[in-house]
Amino acid sequence: MSSTPGSTAEEGKTFLGHPRGLFVLFFAEMWERFSYYGMRALLIFYLVQHWLFSDSDASVIYGAYTALVYITPVVGGYLADRYLGQRKAVLFGAVLLTFGHFLMAFEGDGGQDGAAINVFWLALSFIIVGSGFLKANISVIVGQLYSRTDVRRDPAYTIFYVGINLGAALGAIVAGWLGQTYGWAWGFGAAGVGMLLGLIVFVIGKPLLLGRGESRDPARLERSVMGIKFEWLLYIISFAAVGLVWLLIQYQSLVGGLLMGAGAILVGYVLYTAVFKLPKHDRDRIFAALYLIFGSILFWALFEQAGSSLNLYTDRSVDRDMFGIEVPASVFQSINAIYIVLLGPVFAALWLWLGRRGMEPSAPAKFGLGIIQLGAGFLVLVAGAAAAGPGALTPVLFIFLIYLLHTTGELCLSPVGLSAMNRLSPAQMASLIMGTWFFASATGNFAAGLIAAATGAEGAGPERVTEVYSTVGWTAVAVGVGMIVISPLVKRLMHLDTLTDEEPAMAGQREIGEPAAAGIHIEDEHK
Repeated sequence: MSSTPGSTAEEGKTFLGHPRGLFVLFFAEMWERFSYYGMRALLIFYLVQHWLFSDSDASVIYGAYTALVYITPVVGGYLADRYLGQRKAVLFGAVLLTFGHFLMAFEGDGGQDGAAINVFWLALSFIIVGSGFLKANISVIVGQLYSRTDVRRDPAYTIFYVGINLGAALGAIVAGWLGQTYGWAWGFGAAGVGMLLGLIVFVIGKPLLLGRGESRDPARLERSVMGIKFEWLLYIISFAAVGLVWLLIQYQSLVGGLLMGAGAILVGYVLYTAVFKLPKHDRDRIFAALYLIFGSILFWALFEQAGSSLNLYTDRSVDRDMFGIEVPASVFQSINAIYIVLLGPVFAALWLWLGRRGMEPSAPAKFGLGIIQLGAGFLVLVAGAAAAGPGALTPVLFIFLIYLLHTTGELCLSPVGLSAMNRLSPAQMASLIMGTWFFASATGNFAAGLIAAATGAEGAGPERVTEVYSTVGWTAVAVGVGMIVISPLVKRLMHLDTLTDEEPAMAGQREIGEPAAAGIHIEDEHK
């Protein structure tokens, strides 16, 4: 057993060299990802086959849902930092998520005319708001278990990252298979059970968290506001926010308007601050960060076809017979998570090996490489469909290949982006820039729904999908090549040679971006 200087005897108790609380968070997050990705694997099919939405409408709903999942953590993170503390925020979020996932199992008779569809919208709303409280805050508690100089921090996030992707893979396999084999209620019910297990693990394991993630001002939470304890007032307001989200998810154009308006204000404020309040080098770094942020919008808009248009294409136009068994399309949603577990350490080692030899590509160049691989994935699938011939099913090999190229592209962009946001942000803008990064993910997810809708135009067949995929594939390759060409100019804006330990955003910021140092992302944060 080991302990860090100044730790108590209880804090010195470890498992596999790490605080035991790490494994509480590991299993809690694993089960939460099990439920989220299990439900996500089925969602597009549920919308099309049960609620009878068109491919186009279902894709827009799916995009609005995933966009809101990425917007709400900005609010949940703020409330946790300012008032609740991360532990209470995660607990509240887990309760909402459990409720939402179990509501998904009430399917009614199908179609859009019955009252049961309102329960479906409510279920999505609970999941969106619950994700806002849990999604980023549980990652922050991981960092709080260690001092900033503790050499175990990066390995701890690596362990945590394995839990994230293990849960994502198992959720897609188990819930996806149950839902498409035995019925929707079985799949969504399995996701609900997974979330309940995560909640139980988190509650039982509270003592092992050693008081981490608690409110900075517990006295404030105890004060009465309008006759209600302030902590409970926050919960009531957040619960009421489910109603607002219930409205947004049904009127997806409102989500698009929210993204455009809030995005313009956010980028405008960042630019104003950079131009008028920062010295030259810091200003240039913010410009470089915004360049990467806008590049990430294109990446996620195409990458997130996985859960919508690519999921439908796999179901309808791919020969899914493997070893004499027809595998449900939703199960293929596990491939990305499995690839990440296998290839994440490889990429971390590769960047380290290249860096020691002075050959490591710059962050802007890695972004270009990631987008090229993303486009190449679509082109490989199009080539596979063309080789099979008109009307024939695409061999399943090409589904494995598109996910492989999309995963290697993700590993070139997602962790690198998190690391870049940390390095390029001055301390006073750290949270703002990180919030802008995740807001870009939300925008990309909404745009993904619009692109997927284009593949599902009325009366269109699989040829329409491959036509759209060919267009976006070549566009991504061209954009990626362009990003590599101008990457030296963007690198100059980063002024890496003048960075000091006090300058990067690592000073005094939340630990949400910590895994990037090891070449690994923590959720999407994409996962």
